[in-house]
Amino acid sequence: MNPMQILVIGGVAAGASFAARARRLDETAKITLIERGNDVSFANCGLPYHIGGEIPVRDVLAVQTPASLKAMLNVDARTRCEAIRIDRDNKRVLVRNLSEQTEEWISYDKLMLAPGARPRIPAIAGVNNPRIHTLRNLSDMDRIIADTAPGMNAVVIGAGFIGLETAEQLHRKGLKVKIVQKGPHVLPQVDAKMAIPLENALAGHGIELFLNDEVTQFEDSGKILSCRLASGKTLKAEIVILSIGIEPDTGLARDADLKLGKRGHIVVNEFMQTSDPDIYAAGDAVETTDRVFGGPVSVALGGPANRQGRVAADHLFLREKARPYPGSLGTAIVRVFDVAAGSTGWTENRLKAAGRQYGITTVNDFHHASYFPGAEMLTLTILWDPDTGILLGAEAVGTQGVDKRLDVLATAITAKMTVEDICHLELAYAPPFGSAKDVVNIAGFAACNQRDGLVRTVSRLPANAGVQIIDVRGKPVADASPVPGAVNIPMTVLRDNLDRIDRTRPVVTVCALGKNSYFASRVLKQNGFDVSSLAGGLSTLIK
Repeated sequence: MNPMQILVIGGVAAGASFAARARRLDETAKITLIERGNDVSFANCGLPYHIGGEIPVRDVLAVQTPASLKAMLNVDARTRCEAIRIDRDNKRVLVRNLSEQTEEWISYDKLMLAPGARPRIPAIAGVNNPRIHTLRNLSDMDRIIADTAPGMNAVVIGAGFIGLETAEQLHRKGLKVKIVQKGPHVLPQVDAKMAIPLENALAGHGIELFLNDEVTQFEDSGKILSCRLASGKTLKAEIVILSIGIEPDTGLARDADLKLGKRGHIVVNEFMQTSDPDIYAAGDAVETTDRVFGGPVSVALGGPANRQGRVAADHLFLREKARPYPGSLGTAIVRVFDVAAGSTGWTENRLKAAGRQYGITTVNDFHHASYFPGAEMLTLTILWDPDTGILLGAEAVGTQGVDKRLDVLATAITAKMTVEDICHLELAYAPPFGSAKDVVNIAGFAACNQRDGLVRTVSRLPANAGVQIIDVRGKPVADASPVPGAVNIPMTVLRDNLDRIDRTRPVVTVCALGKNSYFASRVLKQNGFDVSSLAGGLSTLIK
């Protein structure tokens, strides 16, 4: 019996993961992996950090080489080889060797497509200038390193995960950095209030932000590139980083008449099979299932890509024992200097855009026991179904403990847990690590208070002059940073000063972090006032 012929198009995460798992499940299969780029498998999430020198050694980013794949897995890995056509009828792929400019047909019994995605390039004048870079692979990284030096001016266009990481690392290298973001805040993967600490961190390190703006054209004037913005401003730079998103690299699949989704991603089933059962696909190029609501979703992250590759290999060799891919949440995190922020599941903006009903709770607390040295404040937002209380999403921002809470809540969302369930999660506690009531528990408590009708919250200060704002912070703090139009009645003396509040007008209570304003709202509600509390406190509004 002839060995199975397996051809993998694309390395990095999904393709390399599939090839490795396939080899562990079948020692006799002939596995060929072709990669268009110079590197067959590399840590693309680490690229920005070598630019800034935080990862000092380049070689650690090269996870596998053709030689190591051959030695460890007996995989024939070929770099600088591009698949240019799939002949499904004859089960073969036309491959071009980019170094030698030769072509050959490679036959397959089973084919894995892991072509990934390509950077989105806007159709604007001057965008092909060599001073303008994208960051997708090691070669891109090498070019950026070669073209940058301390003291240069850099403009980063796009403030998503890669844009923010690259801006931080260019600053670390000594460049003067500006960021242009089309939307109203950085990191559009979280909601506006959660992005404020990131924007404060960027400003604190001298990085200028140009929000609600975009580049309309680039003009080369010798050593300097002029970035013309829609606002009329002009930014001068020696180097520009384009980081405005990615597009699935699915031209090969389209030409082979494989089924694609509305946004051009390859449609796969729960075992990563395409519309052709002999062709699998995984990674940034595919459309999978949203784990919260169902329906198609594309998540371009390393974790899902690796697991999808494994699922495909298991289905190929384990058959009925194979476990299906359960879908994606899109759990992600970024660090900007000392601040980390991230999300899992659905955000408020996404829920609004989809027209879905939701409840939202924002709380602040320390990442471990407040009395233990080094305690840092953390802001946590959870989104939940107003009918069932089932968690829909979560966001977190702070200087410590953000990853831990996102991981806990990603697990809770996967398990279809409710806000009542997370009230009673028993999490690891000792003063250096957490609190007896973790911020995750507190978010559950607060959400239950909302569901039980004990508190009504608002997300911003009222614009209506008829609404009374009662600031329950201590007088020295309130005097130092007054809230316009507010009356300061500290929480400790609120019960003795109820006559200062008009019972015929609605009230919004505010404090720094949201806890005392909740306490105050309970006092006022039980004394007959129409009262709401500012969720998360004034800290979520301050830039």
